[in-house]
Amino acid sequence: MTVRQVDAAPATAAVRQRITVRGVVQGVGFRPFVHSLATELGLTGQVTNTGEGVLAEVEGEPAALARFAARIRADAPPLAAVEAVDAEDIAPTGGTGFVILPSHTDGPARTLVSPDAATCDACLAELRDPADRRHRHPFLTCTHCGPRFTIVTALPYDRAKTTMARFPMCPRCAREYADPTDRRFHAQPIACHDCGPRLRLVGGPPHEHDGDPLTGARRLLADGAIVAVKGLGGYHLVCDAAQDHAVSLLRRRKARGNKPFALMVRQADDIEHLVHLTAEERALLTGPARPIVLLRRRTPNPTPGLSPAVAPGSPDLGVMLPYTPLHHLLFGLPGDPPGPRLLVMTSGNVAGEPIVTDDDEALRRLAHLADAWLTHDRPIQVPCDDSVIRICDGEPLFVRRSRGHAPLPITLPLSVPPALAVGGDLKNVLCLGEGRRAWLSAHIGDMDDLATQEAFGRAEAHLETVTGVRPGLLAADRHPGYRSTRWARRHTGDRPLIHVQHHHAHIAAAMAENGLDGRRPVIGVAFDGTGYGDDNAVWGGEILLADYDGYRRFGRLRYVPLPGGDTTVRRPYRMALAQLRAAGIDWTGDLPPVAACPPDERRLLERQLERGLHCVPTSSMGRLFDAVSSLAGVCHHAGYEAQAAIELEAAALTAHGDHDPGSPGYAFALDAADPAATALADAAPVLAAIVDDLRSGTAPALIAARFHTAVATLVRRCCALARERTGLDTVALTGGVFANTLLAGTTARLLRRDGLTVLRHRRVPPNDGGLALGQLVVAARAAGGPR
Repeated sequence: MTVRQVDAAPATAAVRQRITVRGVVQGVGFRPFVHSLATELGLTGQVTNTGEGVLAEVEGEPAALARFAARIRADAPPLAAVEAVDAEDIAPTGGTGFVILPSHTDGPARTLVSPDAATCDACLAELRDPADRRHRHPFLTCTHCGPRFTIVTALPYDRAKTTMARFPMCPRCAREYADPTDRRFHAQPIACHDCGPRLRLVGGPPHEHDGDPLTGARRLLADGAIVAVKGLGGYHLVCDAAQDHAVSLLRRRKARGNKPFALMVRQADDIEHLVHLTAEERALLTGPARPIVLLRRRTPNPTPGLSPAVAPGSPDLGVMLPYTPLHHLLFGLPGDPPGPRLLVMTSGNVAGEPIVTDDDEALRRLAHLADAWLTHDRPIQVPCDDSVIRICDGEPLFVRRSRGHAPLPITLPLSVPPALAVGGDLKNVLCLGEGRRAWLSAHIGDMDDLATQEAFGRAEAHLETVTGVRPGLLAADRHPGYRSTRWARRHTGDRPLIHVQHHHAHIAAAMAENGLDGRRPVIGVAFDGTGYGDDNAVWGGEILLADYDGYRRFGRLRYVPLPGGDTTVRRPYRMALAQLRAAGIDWTGDLPPVAACPPDERRLLERQLERGLHCVPTSSMGRLFDAVSSLAGVCHHAGYEAQAAIELEAAALTAHGDHDPGSPGYAFALDAADPAATALADAAPVLAAIVDDLRSGTAPALIAARFHTAVATLVRRCCALARERTGLDTVALTGGVFANTLLAGTTARLLRRDGLTVLRHRRVPPNDGGLALGQLVVAARAAGGPR
């Protein structure tokens, strides 16, 4: 925050200041707060919203103005985030009282929109109070909670520029809205039973709920139905998590494979018998963002009271608490007939498509998935999936940054011109930046579907609207086939388009969110599934010496052929066979991937590898995890991204005391004799040791644990070598492989033990959901930005 104070004035002379407050200061009760503070301090003047933030003129004794300036940030409303307070002297005008003026709509829109926030305690108390006029109202909200980003259509943030504009306030709501002493003073989504919005239940048996949509939906869920429920950022598909038939039916209808479902529970205590819950995880669960938090299971499946089909093979359960009044009512209030205590709450979409937000579209696109729809008539302006976070070594690690966090900006360590980075093709998130701010969109999804590509265009236009950034520079991945890159080419016009190497962008994202200005390179460890390399190979096991200006490939995994591309990603046994062949290990029938591969496919695969047909070389660490997962007999078929690696981590976690992380275990061969050449890490000795362990009867869990330690030790060796040769002592761990907390935690501890500084992701995901941030800063430097 910057505060510029005026020169001291005589104590008896009134002075006047024009104060501009920037940050998240609209839609969070900031103007009422300013009004109350000024009145308390005996100041006169006015306050309004502008495209820049909140503009106040205050007049009174200098000491009172000084207290006003000090408290405007310290005592700000709960959802506010004050970035700067700038004050200038203006001529006193006299007058009495303090007023709130209508918003100014002229000038650029540069204020920050608040993310959607979970229902506050005061609103929950009203929801549960039979004497309150908003008792059981599914849309009650105030300046401290409720929808924000998902309903904003333009700035400044006023009701007329939200999707609540279609609901005229009733007289009682209008009085509260206009009363500076009321908690709903200028709360733009203010509503009640009289003025709407309104719920309706579509589908399901008629006349079973006495006209109450919530009672009907609760009864349907208890009876094993699947209900599409409209939330803040889109529809969820919901069922009783204890009923195996319902969960399995939802899994089949959605064609989800074995990908875990998220759970919603009434309160954290309802899940403690299933998961380990630390203080940090409880704080995430109960905070205003209310993300899905990945929590370690206490025991593997099956667990009493939870269908084994919720998260088969996963070491974690994804859990969130209710964040809207509707969710609380869906669980039921005291005295309601009992309903399910654990709900599956998964995105309302067909696999691979964006989350559904439009009501008519929901009835059409979810018709084969849902038995009924619990919907309402408040439009959703922008889709916003639930955020997904886990705790790693006591710190948050985003898997998906979306609802509750978008569109809060990331503060950049250097200034960038107005620019747009379009991200990658998996877990797509775009990024707009200008000056020292970067705004990441909500999660958009995988760009292989036309509906997702259309959603990308809408998200980009909306983010421009709410940030005021008009990009004159575009950045995209170097992969010529990425749909995000093709979008950038089609929309470039006369603007420059800069292509950024995938893993360089990952490392730059880690540097940017950790505040590095780029004057000194880092040792970047970028491990993921795939990224287009400079030599047209598939990279993914990279050690780069990198800053924002460029990079040098210091080390990598030795190339092995990737036979068949996506087919091999879906069938990890193919990657295992390719790795075994590259390591000179025979495909004998006692090895799990050999047994898993049908004989005809095995013969074709052998010829394919011999002739190099459709075999792109890859250095991917993600594909090596797939191969080891199959080789250990853990996972041969992947129904969702990273399933084989996730299940390998789950197996490793069960090894417990059977594995000593300090023991030698498996070891990669490292060819680094020539300082001028790229160091090559060869997995062949690791694979040979795994085969020996298999033949001696070693448990898959112990093999998995030893492999994790081997990868962490490889990183340690490479980073020690890089420090020895370059003097660099900061390591950035990035890429989707480092969403594995067992690997990330072990690697970080080994590096810190060696005295290295370790950078990890805390504000954006290590996977491709954070890629656009790195693209932005690299492109800004390439275009001649500040150094």
